[in-house]
Amino acid sequence: MKTRTVELVASPGEPHFVGDGFRVHTFIPSGIVLDMQRMNPFILLDYNSPYKFPPSSNPKGVGVHPHRGFETVTISYKGKVAHHDSSGGGGVIGEGDVQWMTAASGVLHKEYHEEEWSKTGGIFQMVQLWVNLPQKDKMSEPKYQAIKKEDINQHKLKNDAGHIEVIAGEYNETKGIASTFTPLHVLNVKLNESGKAVFTFPSNYNTALLVLEGSIVINGNEKIQTDHLALMANDGETFEVEADKEALLLLLSGLPIDEPIVSHGPFVMNTKKELLEAFDDFNNGKFGYLKD
Repeated sequence: MKTRTVELVASPGEPHFVGDGFRVHTFIPSGIVLDMQRMNPFILLDYNSPYKFPPSSNPKGVGVHPHRGFETVTISYKGKVAHHDSSGGGGVIGEGDVQWMTAASGVLHKEYHEEEWSKTGGIFQMVQLWVNLPQKDKMSEPKYQAIKKEDINQHKLKNDAGHIEVIAGEYNETKGIASTFTPLHVLNVKLNESGKAVFTFPSNYNTALLVLEGSIVINGNEKIQTDHLALMANDGETFEVEADKEALLLLLSGLPIDEPIVSHGPFVMNTKKELLEAFDDFNNGKFGYLKD
């Protein structure tokens, strides 16, 4: 198999707040190269790098807002989030948990720091992904997958190199618990110092790695620091990751959805007509009801 190389390394850039509870660096989309199509089916990646929120009696977060045409995936590394949507989904995700919400035909959604966690405050670290849906599934029924840390399958690496948590897809026959509409892989990779892992995906799968802790070296020559994202070229299948020091990274790889993307705000559709219909449906109350 041919080695897959690093196409570019993206720095975190200036953070901004989503609502008042999520201080994020937006890696996808971020300019001409990392637009929604380049990492499709992963069309948004917001990273809340470790940030200390002070105690608050009023939980911070994002109020009621709509989504249609895609899925939101929130991965908690530190802190707790309470969330609810108009289809009846919701709950609390804490350290190591994952919220996988299929907005599809449309939901109203809100997410806040969990009330008791908010009272004490602390370090908050999360990733939110938007995962695109193919046109045939964009208007399917909304659904919700609550994935607890203890239910995520782990693959232990040889030579005490570390382990890989398989949220979706698979790694060396260890399968993820999340169900997906298209082939994709979402992996938390935890490497000990000098630990190595080899990854193999079809060359046409769009692939990237976000370093959340420590630093790594890809293919023995490309060093990626904390809070940086490595976009892999579509020029091969296999690459090796070695931890320069103990490291945690999020690895994403997926089959592109070869369809147009027409988006505005919280709606991601295939045509302008579908986008206008989404706004009309939202304004006419067809996304249900959710109290703020």
